[in-house]
Amino acid sequence: MSQSPPRGRVSESTFRVRYAETDAMGIVHHSRYLPWFEIGRTDWMRGAGLTYAEFEAMGFYLTVVEVGVRYLRPARYDDLVTVRTWLAEVRSRALRIEYEVVDEQGSVLVTGFTSHICITHDGAPARLPEILIQAFEN
Repeated sequence: MSQSPPRGRVSESTFRVRYAETDAMGIVHHSRYLPWFEIGRTDWMRGAGLTYAEFEAMGFYLTVVEVGVRYLRPARYDDLVTVRTWLAEVRSRALRIEYEVVDEQGSVLVTGFTSHICITHDGAPARLPEILIQAFEN
């Protein structure tokens, strides 16, 4: 799983690791990184000028069709972490968003990506609306 270097705008979402996100050893459970990616993706969209709620109100969803995660170093309870998020690829009906989770020193703990397909509320594939493409490309 190779990651593209960030191009364009990079969103940063910073928060402390909560106890409920860790296992008995105080290490963040592998499943918790996907909700962190969602935090990053939501903040990235908001920073692009279009909230996900506004996108849904337009009649669309961005459904996740693929996820990849590479675990390099553990995050632990009460660590301050930052999810760095950027758009890696846009196609007519799909996009790929990439992520890095870093600690306070800037060391990369986790890298990953999510691939999405645009669908209508009825579940039919749809072209990405022009307003979304413009928000992403700015």
